[in-house]
Amino acid sequence: MAVDARRAPFETLLEVASRVAAETDLRSALQALASCAAEAAGADLAVVRLPDPTGDLVARAVAPVGSAFAAEVAGSRAAPSTVGPDGVTEPTRRAAERARATLTVALPIVGGGRPPGCLELVRVGGELDADELAAAQFVAAEVALVVRALAEDGDGRGWSHRLELAGEALAAGGDAARAWLSAVRVVTEIAGGRSGLLWRVTGADLELAAAEGLVEGELDVARELAYEALAAPGALDLTARPALGAAISTVVLGRPPIGVLQLVHAEDAVPTATDLPALAAFAARATHALRAAGRADDLSSELDRTRALVEVVGEAISRLSLAHTLDTAVERIAELFRIGEVGVYLRDEGLLTAAAGRGLADGHEAVARELLAVALGPLRARTAVAVDVGSDEPVLAGVRTALANAGRPAAVGVPLHAHEETIGLLVAYPSRRLSEGDETLLASLGAQLAVAVQNARLHEQATQLGDALGGALASERQSARQLRALYEISRSFAQSLSLETTLEAVTKTIVDVLDVDAAVMRLPDERGDAFVPRVVHVADSRLAAAVRAILERPQPSPPRTSAPAMLDAAAAARVGGAHALLVPFLEKGSTAALLPITNGSELLAQLTILSLDPAAPIDDETLDTAGTIARQAALAIDNARLYQQQKAFAETMQQSLLPRERPDVPGLDVGTVYESAAQVDVGGDVFDFLELGDGRLAVVLGDVTGHGIDATADMAMAKFVFRSLAREHSEPSAFLAHANDVVVGEIAVGKFITMAYLLVGPGGDLLCAGAGHPAPRLVRPDGAVESLECGGLALGIDAPQTYEQVHAHLEPGAAVVLYTDGVIEARRERELFGTERLDAVLAEGHTLSAQALADAVVAACRGFSGGDLGDDCAIVVIKRAA
Repeated sequence: MAVDARRAPFETLLEVASRVAAETDLRSALQALASCAAEAAGADLAVVRLPDPTGDLVARAVAPVGSAFAAEVAGSRAAPSTVGPDGVTEPTRRAAERARATLTVALPIVGGGRPPGCLELVRVGGELDADELAAAQFVAAEVALVVRALAEDGDGRGWSHRLELAGEALAAGGDAARAWLSAVRVVTEIAGGRSGLLWRVTGADLELAAAEGLVEGELDVARELAYEALAAPGALDLTARPALGAAISTVVLGRPPIGVLQLVHAEDAVPTATDLPALAAFAARATHALRAAGRADDLSSELDRTRALVEVVGEAISRLSLAHTLDTAVERIAELFRIGEVGVYLRDEGLLTAAAGRGLADGHEAVARELLAVALGPLRARTAVAVDVGSDEPVLAGVRTALANAGRPAAVGVPLHAHEETIGLLVAYPSRRLSEGDETLLASLGAQLAVAVQNARLHEQATQLGDALGGALASERQSARQLRALYEISRSFAQSLSLETTLEAVTKTIVDVLDVDAAVMRLPDERGDAFVPRVVHVADSRLAAAVRAILERPQPSPPRTSAPAMLDAAAAARVGGAHALLVPFLEKGSTAALLPITNGSELLAQLTILSLDPAAPIDDETLDTAGTIARQAALAIDNARLYQQQKAFAETMQQSLLPRERPDVPGLDVGTVYESAAQVDVGGDVFDFLELGDGRLAVVLGDVTGHGIDATADMAMAKFVFRSLAREHSEPSAFLAHANDVVVGEIAVGKFITMAYLLVGPGGDLLCAGAGHPAPRLVRPDGAVESLECGGLALGIDAPQTYEQVHAHLEPGAAVVLYTDGVIEARRERELFGTERLDAVLAEGHTLSAQALADAVVAACRGFSGGDLGDDCAIVVIKRAA
C-alpha cells in the first residue's frame, strides 16, 4: 500500500513506523524506509546513505527495488570531500544528470552523536510540495531512530560486523606511516575497549608500537600475556584473561608474527564467543595493512637513502676540496650504511695509500691492496668486489687472508675510475655481508666519488697554478670545458665510425661547449679546389635559417696552416668566399674564428665558429680551447675518413667476386641482395649463376669461414670451383661431391665452406643439395613456405663425401630462396631473427617480384637488429613467372 503524501504527517509517520516494525534487522528496516521515502515523496529514486568506519557515505538501501535507476547507485560509496553544497553525493548526482532529473534533494540523517548520513531523493519531473517534503523529512528522522535502535547490535551481530568492516577498510590501504596507530585506535573504539595496545615484534623482543587509553599498571601484565601468546602454538592465539579487574584479549598478528594486538575491556564488557572470531578477522586484515606499511616504509627508506647518496656527492664536491670531498664521503657513507669502518685509498705512482678514513684499525692497508689487485685483475668486470672470511672464491684467497689477519669479517671494495684510469679504491668494512641493493648503491656512490675526487684534484691543481699565475678560476673553467669537449668527441667516435656522425658530434660539441652561436665544418671537394660545408650547427633555432644561408656556402681552399686564427672584418674580406659575407656582422661587434683541422701532413677540414653577441665575444681563451678540441677532432675525423675508405675498398673487393649481371632465363625472375656487415674486413659470402646448355639454370650460394684477405681468396676459389665443375657435373649431388674433393685439397686446415646448390629447369623442375648450409625456403604461390631439407657435410672438412639431392617442383608464381646464416642470425641483444621470422616475411611478400622479395628480407633483418648487421647477408631469390 503506497504512502499518500497528502495525508496528515502523523498518518504518514504511522504508515512508515508500521512497515519498520515488521522488520527484524537493520538492513531490512532501511530498505523499507527507502521504499516509503520514494512513495511518500513521489521520487524516482530514494537512497539511504550511512557512514562506514572510514567516514565514506555508503548506499545502504535504494528504492524502488529492481529499477535500473536504483541499480546504478546501489552499494556506491562517496567520500565526504565529494559531497556537493546541496548535500548530494557524487554517485547520485551523476545518475541524476544522466537521467536528466529536475530535482535532487539530500535530507540529513543525524542522531545519537553518530556521524551524519543522508536521505537522497531524485525526481525526473516536477518539484516537491510542502506535504511531500514533510513526509520525506519524517522518513529521514525515522531512519535516524532505526539506526540508533538497531545499530547497537550491528544488525544483530554485536560489534563484530563493524569490526569486520573496519578491518576491510584498514587492509584496503591508508596512510602507511600511521597504520600501527590507526589499527589500535579503530579496534579500541569499535570493540568498546577501555584501552588498546599494539606490540611490534623485533627479533625475540616486543616493542610497544602504539597504545590507546592505556591505564597505569596495565602495561606489564599486557606484555606478559603478549609473550605467552607468541610462544603459543598454532597460526593464531586468541585469549581472554582477567587482569587488574579487567579482561584482556590478545591476538597474534601473522605467522611468522609481526606484532601482537591487545584489547583491555571492563569486567561488564567482556567479549562474547561470537566477538572473538571477528577480532581474529580484524587481526588478519590489520596484519596485511601493517605488512604493506612496512613495505612502504622500506621503499621510502630506499628512496631516502638514494636521495641521501645524491646529496653526499653534492655536499662532497661543494667546495672542490680533495680533503673535504674525501672526509664528507667517508662520514656520510658510514652514516648511511651504518658501517663503523670506511676508507678511501688513492693511487699515486702505482702506490695505494689511505687518503681518508673512519674507524680504521691495523691491517686495513693490506686488505685494500688485495682488493684493488683482484678488482683490476680477474674481477675487473665487477663494479664492486664483496668478500667475507667464509667465502670460497679462489681469486679472493688473498683478500680473505688479509681480512683474517686484520680481524675483520667482511669488506666491500669499489674501484674509483676516472677517465679510463683507476685513481683509487673505496673500501667499507661492514660487520656482515651487505645486501645486493646496498652493494649497488655503494658502487654508484663510488662512481660519483671518483668523478668528485678527480674534479677536486684538478681544481686544487688549477688553484695552485692560478695562485702562481693569478688566473686560477679561468684556468679551471677552461680545463673543464676542454675535458668535456674531448669526452664528447671521443664518445661519439667510440659509438660510431661514421664520418657524418663524427662531423655532427664535433660541430655540435664546439657550439655547446664554447657557448658560440654557430659552427660550420667544411671538407675539401673531390678536386681539392674548394672546401664545401658538410655540417652546420646553429644554437638558436630561430636564427638557423638566416645563419645557414651564410655558412652553407663553399670556401676557397685556404693556405696550409695549423694555427687557429681570429677573423676580423679585414681578415674575413681577405679570405673571401662565405667568410666575406660575415663582414657586416663583424663590423657591428660579432666575432668569428677559423680553425684548421689537420693531421700534421694534410688539411682534413676547416672549422668556422661564430658568436653574434658582442657581449659574449670569442676571446683568446675560447680560441685556445677550440684549438685543443680541433686537435682531438682531427684524430676522430681522420680515423672515420680512413674507416670509410677501407670499408669502401673492402666492399669493392667483395662486389668484384659477385656476379655483375643477373641471368636472363625465360620464365624465371632472379633477385639478389648482398649486404656487408658493419665492419671493415671483407666477408665470406659468395653466390653465382651459370646457364647450362640444356636451358637449366645452376645457382650456388656459399659462406666461407672468416673475414679478410683469406676469406677473399677462399671466395675466389669457391667461384672458380663452381664455374669449372657445374657444366661437367651439373647434378647437385655430383657437383658437391666433386667440389668437396677440390676444396679439401685447397683450403686451410680448420676452415670450410658451406654451400647450397640449385638446378632449375625451364618447366619448373627443381633439384637441390646442400653442404652444411641453411636449408633453402620454397615459397608456394599461395604464400605457404616449406623447407627444402638437403643437408650434408660442409666442403673442405673431409673427403670423399656423398650428398643427397632433393627434387621439388617450382609452380608458376612460386619462388625458391637461398640465404646465408647472416640472415637468420641477425641479433637484437640475445634474440635471433630466426627462420620463423624469415618465413613470415616470405609469406607476406609472396606476391612480390624476386628482387623486391630479397630486398624485403634484408630490410626486415636490419629493422630487427636496429640498423647495423652483425654479419654479411646474401640472398638469392628464383621465382617462376605466373
